[in-house]
Amino acid sequence: MTSFQPSQIIEEFKNFVNISCTDCDTDISNYSSLHKGIIKMYFAARKVEIDYQNHTVKAEIPVSDHEYTTVNFECQDLNRFLSSCVKSDKRSLQFYQSALNYYNHIPGSLTQVA
Repeated sequence: MTSFQPSQIIEEFKNFVNISCTDCDTDISNYSSLHKGIIKMYFAARKVEIDYQNHTVKAEIPVSDHEYTTVNFECQDLNRFLSSCVKSDKRSLQFYQSALNYYNHIPGSLTQVA
């Protein structure tokens, strides 16, 4: 298994997010769990829903250790929003690397391997 530097993982993951957002126009189901996972990771959210047609996101985010509130917001540019949620902490980097492996994304590639 090849190990990459954090900056390489982040760059590849952002590239993959871009690919997934482009492809989600035709096949939402392929990447919906990835997109929800990014939002859950960044906001410590639960019950994330993305309405791709209406460009909205609904999520339950924590307001305290045991309380959540539901937020709804418009998201015209999903790729830009998801890319802005990318963090460089160890837990996030492990998630990104796992996601790249799960989707068989080859570093430096512009397409997903089937």
